[in-house]
Amino acid sequence: MSIRLPWLAWLFLAAVFSVILSVAWRGAAHAASVPFQLTLAPADAAIAAHPTSIEPSPFGLTQSALATAPTAAMTTKWQALQVAIAIEARAMTLCRQTQEACTPAAARFLAIVDAARGETGRARAGRINRAINLAIRPLRDSAQFGVPDVWQSPLMTFANGAGDCEDYAIAKYVALREAGVSADDLKLVIVHDNRVGEDHAVTAARVDGEWLILDNRKMLLLTDAQTPDLKPLIALGEEAPKPTLIRDAGLDRQFAPMATAFG
Repeated sequence: MSIRLPWLAWLFLAAVFSVILSVAWRGAAHAASVPFQLTLAPADAAIAAHPTSIEPSPFGLTQSALATAPTAAMTTKWQALQVAIAIEARAMTLCRQTQEACTPAAARFLAIVDAARGETGRARAGRINRAINLAIRPLRDSAQFGVPDVWQSPLMTFANGAGDCEDYAIAKYVALREAGVSADDLKLVIVHDNRVGEDHAVTAARVDGEWLILDNRKMLLLTDAQTPDLKPLIALGEEAPKPTLIRDAGLDRQFAPMATAFG
């Protein structure tokens, strides 16, 4: 269907269109002559002047201090452990649904998790740190299993009632996940403790931009910046098998022999 207009109407429309083109051309020419500027609102200006710095990993980890072999051994252990953790997560779900299916170990572990769910931030991390420190008896793997190093799953540790540092750390990691902490805010960290001259495992939980260190040797929560005696070797999270690496490559030569003994 065609639209027929009187010649005066066409003349009027042409004049309007000409004016629009003229205004648009002048605006473009003015914009081209003015240097580009980004104007910040007051709130944006404050952010630009004081950018928020959130460490992606505890101790500022960006490069591994471990030799290739110990790194591979630890990531393999951590990766293999994820299968057991996933199975135990399903068992805990069933435990919540059916009391008859709940083992004593699962019941004790879930009691800690459920108590922590009512907390947030530092209070939640502190409750889990204290509760698990008190629930597990410290015992070296050589005494418990007759071998130097065994990484237990949380319900295995709670069933045995005993474990060494990495067993505490693994249980805390999983408890925090079950209590609602994001995987992005959790790491299992292998460190060298200069105070006692041995390797050690802790859990790191990021709260309000700071990494809190959950340590079976301490009830008090400290940040990674407040634990200068702990020298990080490797951090593991749900991105395994890729480890988080450490910032200072010079640590490789210093800690690789210790890491080999640990793994």
